[in-house]
Amino acid sequence: MKNRETLKEIILDNRSFIKREIISSIERDNIKLPRSLNKVVIFYGVRRSGKTFLLYDLFRKHIDSSLYIDFEDERLNDFRTEDFEIMKEVFLELFPGLLNKKKYFFLDEVQNIAQWEKFCRRAVERENIAVFAAGSSSQIMPGEIHTALRGREWSMEITPFSFREYVKAKGINLDKEYLYGSKKVIVKKYFSEYQKWGGFPEVVFAKSLFEKRKILKEYFGAMFFKDLVERFNMSNTVLIEALTDKLFSSFSQKLSLRAFARQYKGIFPFSRDSLYEYYKNILKSGLIYEIKKFAESTYKRQRNPAKIYTADTGLARRVTSEDSGKLLENLVFLELRKAYEGKIYYFEGKRECDFVVGEGNNFSAYQVCFELSAGNREREINGLVECCKWLNKKKGILLTAGQEERLREEGIEIAILPVWRWLLEK
Repeated sequence: MKNRETLKEIILDNRSFIKREIISSIERDNIKLPRSLNKVVIFYGVRRSGKTFLLYDLFRKHIDSSLYIDFEDERLNDFRTEDFEIMKEVFLELFPGLLNKKKYFFLDEVQNIAQWEKFCRRAVERENIAVFAAGSSSQIMPGEIHTALRGREWSMEITPFSFREYVKAKGINLDKEYLYGSKKVIVKKYFSEYQKWGGFPEVVFAKSLFEKRKILKEYFGAMFFKDLVERFNMSNTVLIEALTDKLFSSFSQKLSLRAFARQYKGIFPFSRDSLYEYYKNILKSGLIYEIKKFAESTYKRQRNPAKIYTADTGLARRVTSEDSGKLLENLVFLELRKAYEGKIYYFEGKRECDFVVGEGNNFSAYQVCFELSAGNREREINGLVECCKWLNKKKGILLTAGQEERLREEGIEIAILPVWRWLLEK
């Protein structure tokens, strides 16, 4: 049983810290919370993407009736399932006026406590408590949630800052001057930084390039060991290091695990089964995403190699001179993934098109190219045109670093737009 006085101390410490230190935060886009349903709200996603600050922000909005607990606090190392009830009792001892009123519990890194789902369900359904839980581990992702919460959770993925959130963090209130007028040079400068360093909040606010590099290096190390090696008990460290290096340097490209197996066969020992298992674990961690070829059947989608994208461009490893175009494509993927909830593919016919998004009969085609030139213009446009014809669509979008144009090719209307503006207007 957890010591009641220690719990009181932790509750009051957290309350004082949030009130004193957390003055303001960046309002996140697309955070849609249930207003009337009795659901446990769960924020999940990669480490350091802003989940904790989202809890802080919600805490401050209900400051007189809220409890915040971080289960990575070393004072809670011996916290057990039965201690949740004690935690609730202690909170009401501190604030007895809330006994018959609505209460808000914010539970950070809650996956560290066994059977946390059962308490959260009971609190929401019977105790007049709104519960907001957050965690970085894949254990808290929708597919891993315990059956006790299935159908009773409201899960939301929290990602690093979008570019729109990035410019808000820089203090810019967007208007037409920033999008089309003389001030657009400021936004384009920020976009160049965002493309290179990504959107992890701590990196965005870092003052120097040295700090940005150091933070990203530490993030990757923590994600590698805690979210992969420890979480999935991956013992073949040589294989996991080689595979992660390949994945994070192959972003915005197709990846064949068979080709990887052939490349490293004989260099170090591993089985085909362990390679595929490790790859699936990396996907579960949320550090890497894959998209399949756009095809009518699951069989055709599965037999073709997937294209790989990183959860944030700051994690991508740059090894070639083509990385600017790859980073641009990765940013477009991350935006489309949020907008279309993962319903995203690549097209490959006689030519290629980077993205097909949507479902049913409602599809759209997107092509990404850092800069259209005499050497690539025909290839990029023809790939988009072929995809639009295959989809029976009359419009397509081609996104570039800075070019803007409208044209018609073979009856297809093509809007050529700068990615930075498309991200902000979207």
